[in-house]
Amino acid sequence: MRIGELAKATGATARALRHYEQAGLIASERAPNGYRVYDERAVVRVRNIRHLLVAGLTLDDVRVFLPCLDGDVTTAPPSDKGIRVAAERLAVLTERIAAQTAVRDRLQAALRQATGDRHRPVT
Repeated sequence: MRIGELAKATGATARALRHYEQAGLIASERAPNGYRVYDERAVVRVRNIRHLLVAGLTLDDVRVFLPCLDGDVTTAPPSDKGIRVAAERLAVLTERIAAQTAVRDRLQAALRQATGDRHRPVT
């Protein structure tokens, strides 16, 4: 299937698919006209990649899951390395959330100080 067909079947953009390919997560052949041609199995692989990205992992993180991207990644038994990567990513996200919460709280306090009590905090 061509890149547009794969994009339509998976909900990914053609640009994202080229990015996944550049990252070594999917592969294509080149047709005589130069178009990328993907195997039908790429649909499952791309859906799994997108599932992992939506869960908060990065493309680098997804590489750890290469051995199981062609199956049902949601029901595959977790590997120690996969668990470690997910835990590390969760720690990074938790840190970022804490930092953003602190920034929000400082901005909220500054607004309150500048406007008196007229500004209601956004929660």
